[in-house]
Amino acid sequence: MHQRIVVVGAGFGGLEVVRGLAGAAVDITFIDRRNHHLFQPLLYQVATASLATSEIAWPVRSLVRDRPEVTTVLANVSGIDAERRLVQLQDGASVPYDTLVLATGARHAYFGHDEWEPYALGLKTLEDATTIRRRILVAFEQAERETDPARQVALLTFVIVGAGPTGVEMAGTIAELARDTLPREFRNIDTARARVVLIEAGPRVLAGFPDELSDYALRSLRKLGVEVELGRAVSDCTADSVAYGDARLATSTIIWAAGVRASPAAEWLGVPADRAGRLQVMPDLTVPRHPEIFAIGDTVTVNGPNEKPVPGIAPAAKQEGQHVAAIIKARLRGETGQMPFRYRHQGSLAQIGKRRAVIDFGRIKLRGALAWWLWGIAHIYFLIGSRARLSVAINWLWIHARNQRSARLITQGEAAESSPGKDSGSDLRQT
Repeated sequence: MHQRIVVVGAGFGGLEVVRGLAGAAVDITFIDRRNHHLFQPLLYQVATASLATSEIAWPVRSLVRDRPEVTTVLANVSGIDAERRLVQLQDGASVPYDTLVLATGARHAYFGHDEWEPYALGLKTLEDATTIRRRILVAFEQAERETDPARQVALLTFVIVGAGPTGVEMAGTIAELARDTLPREFRNIDTARARVVLIEAGPRVLAGFPDELSDYALRSLRKLGVEVELGRAVSDCTADSVAYGDARLATSTIIWAAGVRASPAAEWLGVPADRAGRLQVMPDLTVPRHPEIFAIGDTVTVNGPNEKPVPGIAPAAKQEGQHVAAIIKARLRGETGQMPFRYRHQGSLAQIGKRRAVIDFGRIKLRGALAWWLWGIAHIYFLIGSRARLSVAINWLWIHARNQRSARLITQGEAAESSPGKDSGSDLRQT
């Protein structure tokens, strides 16, 4: 009888485990609450109307259609019965396993202020991205018709909280959308006068990058017209304003890029977790006291070769998935030796507008146009399938040459049905 492997989560880590087990004597059940694998590094480009959803997401079933040993299950996981080795589903069903891999990702974290969630939109799913896109585009549409000057200014003020890679990339792209793409399409407003405000509680943007690259990113953002507020933590978010430091700014669009919290995997298993809810795993990525359970990706915290936590980025999740697959195959061969995970940092990348980026390869640090081209090539390389690679490349070249973004569709309801900053109907949770 083949060993029963259950993989929960179809992100980078989970997909890499399934890929790595090709040809092994196993039966795999692949569980996710959504039917698609998402290329999350480019999710902000969907939110800012640069790419369509189908260009960065692929149906899970299509990715494993040639793998008869893989069964795909669309379901929400509600818990783990580690004693009976069962994955419990929200609908009351359960899935048995011999080996379990938890790759359940992360969700938004509002530092104890979950009441901000309806107003400060996080970015973790396609639903999040299309909701943000709608919020941004509807703000311009409503500003076009608004006769109250103060309300018009608020509609044209876009606030991003958190100046990590997602926040920086989002701020730069919204600024370019307002200044390069939209001006000729509106008659009653000057979209180039839109304010894009990036708020960061820390002293630097891109805090994980070297000082010189962080400084370059700050200068580049300001050249794009982004207002960067450093050292000023957000203290309140409402439907029509955000408070930070000693200031309150009227706005209808707040985008949250300041923090994440791991899925409840640690709670399911009753094992230690850090302050962000990340499960503390053993060096080989197994759960303490449960060698048959692995956890990877944003779900966990594990130290790298420099004794610092492995970053929660796609390459790390992929490496962890490859390592888990290698351990499972070694166990199938009867090998019982320890195989600690060793993270290999492949570089940090961030885009700042369509012609600027920063890359940190360790000894080699790049910035400017060359970094932007390398950033694009790297992201295109990791997309799945030639069609997606070609489509994204053409879109980026078109934006680069013509400043046009073709994915400016207001979806998930008519503009008249929802007012920016007041629509709390979208489900922004991710577990």
